[in-house]
Amino acid sequence: MKELFIKRKLENKIKKFIKRKEIIAIRGARQVGKTTLLKMIEEGVSDPKVFINLDIPENRKNLEENPLDFVKRFKKPGKKLFLFLDEIQRLKDGGEKLKIIFDEVPDVKMLISGSSSLELKSKILPFLVGRAFLFELYTFGFEEFLSSRDESLLKLFQEKHASLKRFIDGSGDITSPSFSDEFLRYWKDYVIFGGYPEVVKAKETEKIAILKNIFDLYIERDISTFFKIEDTGKFEDLVKILSFRTSDLLSVSSLSSDLKFSIRNVEEFLNILKHTYVIYLLAPFYKNMSTELRKARKVYFLDLGLRNSAISNFSSFDNRTDKGELMENFVLRELLIEFEDWKINYWRTTGKAEVDFILSKEEKIIPIEVKLHGENLGKSFYSFLNTYKPEKGIIVTLDKFGKKKIGKTTVYWVPVFYF
Repeated sequence: MKELFIKRKLENKIKKFIKRKEIIAIRGARQVGKTTLLKMIEEGVSDPKVFINLDIPENRKNLEENPLDFVKRFKKPGKKLFLFLDEIQRLKDGGEKLKIIFDEVPDVKMLISGSSSLELKSKILPFLVGRAFLFELYTFGFEEFLSSRDESLLKLFQEKHASLKRFIDGSGDITSPSFSDEFLRYWKDYVIFGGYPEVVKAKETEKIAILKNIFDLYIERDISTFFKIEDTGKFEDLVKILSFRTSDLLSVSSLSSDLKFSIRNVEEFLNILKHTYVIYLLAPFYKNMSTELRKARKVYFLDLGLRNSAISNFSSFDNRTDKGELMENFVLRELLIEFEDWKINYWRTTGKAEVDFILSKEEKIIPIEVKLHGENLGKSFYSFLNTYKPEKGIIVTLDKFGKKKIGKTTVYWVPVFYF
């Protein structure tokens, strides 16, 4: 059976920089498809090229001993060499080695990947300032997930999604929905099992086992071996607690009390989870220093399949009690990837008025509220409109669509699958 390769949206972004001298660095969690993406890019390169897996000790040894000789081994005189280096964090003094090659051999284009943003940030990237473009690869987004399921429905999604982006980025109306039941069926599957490539491609009966294996390998290889965390039980307990508190305000002192663990250790674990692409910590939006929260963060997961695996809950969406949390987490994740030019925060006052997400860019502000059934707006949303008078606002629902002018703000009710 031929292996299914699903095209990644990041590939097109990277290709725009393929002819430039700078190193292309791809980072992301284990098993999100970094190696596959590198190989797909490699296939499109017609120049001399070599793909090096740095998980193999011999490859590391050869590159560590003499980086210039390593390049000479593969480079043809007068020809540009494309050097693909997978799992760069495994290379001792990797940043220094890459800098030497970049500075001394002008006709080499390097593309690298790494699984730990902490390792890349501390040991690789400081040597590559001004020498690298950094890209982050996540698990499949909803659009990539759809591309593996239904090509014709994918085209409709792209049209709806494009109209939403036009509304947010500039002007124009959001187009009305169609085939909502079909979109929602796929969406409900996606928010239960997430977007890890091997999970998406697996049979229904295999998905849970694969997700468990992904998490077990993460604990074994990253947490235990790489980060040298001995008390992995406490680490797993923290992930489970955070899974139950998805989209809630994060209280380190509360977590410390629940885990019977020091605040310092809890903060260390949170930092690891953040830099290994398991969670995302969302900061508040504020302008009024006296009435709006300025420090408290909210916690979200970057893959809902992994989150559901942590709490061993793969019940169907319609039978769950955490529908709202799943919807909100999904929207945050898609905003991070699809609206990367915008700053994303949440808004909450000391009086507990709250809006789920605030998109901001320059002087533009767009509030986004997630409501399961698009029920009547609460006082919090109106409070934000009255305070900041934004030009646009969005209410994300399961399936409701509509448009209304509230004061000077044009508000759209948009189905969640538009994201």
